[in-house]
Amino acid sequence: MSVLRNIEAKLEGLVQGAFSRAFKSGVQPVELARKLAKEMDSHKAQSISRVYVPNQYTVWLSEQDREQFSGYESALTKELSDHLLEHARSQGLTLVTRPNVGFETDDRLGVGEFGIQAQLLHAPDDDSKAPESAGFGQTMVYSAQSEDAPREEPKAPAPAGRALLVGAGRRRMLSGDRMVLGRSREADIILDDPNISRRHAELRRQDGDWTIADLGSTNGVKVNGKRVDRAPLAPGDEILLGTLELSFELE
Repeated sequence: MSVLRNIEAKLEGLVQGAFSRAFKSGVQPVELARKLAKEMDSHKAQSISRVYVPNQYTVWLSEQDREQFSGYESALTKELSDHLLEHARSQGLTLVTRPNVGFETDDRLGVGEFGIQAQLLHAPDDDSKAPESAGFGQTMVYSAQSEDAPREEPKAPAPAGRALLVGAGRRRMLSGDRMVLGRSREADIILDDPNISRRHAELRRQDGDWTIADLGSTNGVKVNGKRVDRAPLAPGDEILLGTLELSFELE
C-alpha cells in the first residue's frame, strides 16, 4: 500500500476509532482531506522549472463542528498536513514549506459545511522565480511556515461582494471558478432533493461574473422562470433546479 493510501486509511480510522464520537452528521476528516487536496490542485503557480502549490490552509468550520472535535484538533491537523505533503509529492508539485493546516470558526456556516482558504505565503529566492505571494486568499466553501515567511492576514470567509446561493433555509457562499451543484457527495454544493440530478448544474465565474450551466440534468435549470442551458447571473436572480428554488445574491 502506498504512503498516500496509508494516510487515507489512517484518516478513515479516525472516524472508526476515537474520533467516531465526535463526527456524527457533521464534517468528516476524510472529506476534509479530499477537499484540501482539491484546493491544492486548483491553486498552482507555474515558475520556470517548477509548479508551486499553497503551503498554508485555513479550514473554516461551524461552531458546532469545531466544538465536536476540539480535543482532537492537533492530531487531525497533523494528519491533514501529512496527507497534503504526500499528495504534493505524488503529483510532482513543489511546496516551499511543509503544508500547515489550521482551523477557524465561522458562525455563518451550518453543521457539515466548511470553508477552505489556500495561500502560498513564501517562495525561496532562487532561479525558479515563483511568486512571493500568489494571493490565494479566497475561501472555497463545501456542504466540505517558515518563520521568515511574509504573512498575509487571513481574509474573512465572506467579504463584501461575495456571491451567495440562498434557499432551502441555507446561505451558501460561492468561491473558486467552478462549483458543481447536485445530489452527489462529490458535488461542491450538495442539494438533497430527489428531483435534482447527481451532477445537476455548474456555477462558473469568469472576470468576476457568474454564470450557471445545465450539466445535462433530468429536470433542467430555470433562471427567472425561463429554462436555460447556460445563463449569466445577476443579484436577485431566481434559480430553479428541479423543484428546488434558490436565489443568487451578492453580500
